[in-house]
Amino acid sequence: MPEKKSAPFMKKYSAKISKFFKALGPGLITGASDDDPSGIATYSQAGAKFGLATLWASLITFPLMAAIQEMCARIGIMTSVGLTTTLKKHYSKPILYLMLVFSVPAIILNIGADIAGMGAVANLVFPSISPLIFSVLFTSVLIVMIVYLPCHKIVAVLKYLCLSLFLYIAVPFFTHPDWGAVLKNTFVPTIRFNKEFVEILVAILGTTISPYLFFWQVTMEAEDVKSSRQLMLARNKIARKAEDTEVLEVKTKNFISLLIAKMRLDVNLGMLLSNLVMFFIILATGTALFANGITQIDTVEQAAKALEPVAGKASYLIFTIGIIGTGFLAIPVLSGSLSYIVSETFGWKGNLDAKFYRAKPFYIVIIISLLLGLSINYFGISPIKALMYTAILYGLTSPILIAIVLHISNNKKIMKDNTNGKLSNMLGWLTMIIMSAAAIALIYLQF
Repeated sequence: MPEKKSAPFMKKYSAKISKFFKALGPGLITGASDDDPSGIATYSQAGAKFGLATLWASLITFPLMAAIQEMCARIGIMTSVGLTTTLKKHYSKPILYLMLVFSVPAIILNIGADIAGMGAVANLVFPSISPLIFSVLFTSVLIVMIVYLPCHKIVAVLKYLCLSLFLYIAVPFFTHPDWGAVLKNTFVPTIRFNKEFVEILVAILGTTISPYLFFWQVTMEAEDVKSSRQLMLARNKIARKAEDTEVLEVKTKNFISLLIAKMRLDVNLGMLLSNLVMFFIILATGTALFANGITQIDTVEQAAKALEPVAGKASYLIFTIGIIGTGFLAIPVLSGSLSYIVSETFGWKGNLDAKFYRAKPFYIVIIISLLLGLSINYFGISPIKALMYTAILYGLTSPILIAIVLHISNNKKIMKDNTNGKLSNMLGWLTMIIMSAAAIALIYLQF
């Protein structure tokens, strides 16, 4: 009898969980792809070099990146087109070209650094095979995968590989850190005005608030809106009842409000998970490496050792699965974002769900970006350094793109009644000021 009574409760509970996960989409994928090999390398460097001193950054970056990504998502919902198309339509060409100059090189470097990082970690498990061979293999697999598989199918499979990153959450419980020091460093910021510390702060800001994610979020929300069955029904009603415009306007506004509410849940959860992983990677490397005298990570082997307290000899394998999984998830996002930027600039049609023969220029841009990224392997830069340089470059270029996003999301001609509120503007301007100040400080300390 008790089992029969509990059945309706379990059914209702399962329905709520199912409804919750259906509300998740581009924001969750954005958060997952943000913890790419570049992010993992940056957080590992921060923990190894400065111990727990940068833990507080995760509390700062969460509201900032959530605010910026929410603006981008709202732009996508209101315009139903990508960020580049919105710039073309409403702003002058110099602003569009400025965005291209700042975005394209950084994204290609990020792709190259991620491919090099994937090759290096695969070499950990199979030392007899050159990292370069692995990099070529991964690039080939990525090209075939991106060209022939729909984006949602790629993400549906690969997101599970990234679950290995959550092992970092277990590491501190095996290394027994001073939890008083953890709390102190989480809530009391440590700032050191020297080149190394400012460099790592710029890298953390750059890898969490990455420009390519702005384009990805706008485009994915726009694609979601265009493909929404509910929106199609709303449009059909508009076609059938064109005479009752006032009622239809109210219904349309309510529908958009519902989309925005779902989007905010999705974005906030995605950014929260991203920052949670960041927090525990810094904590794990701070307790497993820094506390044991390993204060400089020059190779992926050293980064993998951070998982040794909980994973033992399997730490290399688990770290490799995590890096390769996040690489396979992030690189389609990176190359897709780049192709959306270039394709929208030149008026080419295409998206990641289109067949190759229907969107040849779109996919050719992706292939070229992957091949250019692969060529970075031949420059003799270590994967760890390349990943760090990528994060720093993002930190230097983000303020310009944040200013553009802020201006668009406050433009009533584009956003209508869904311009930024006071809190969004406050967090947006704070993000730009913090990132600009960090970038200026880093440039100053170089000289």
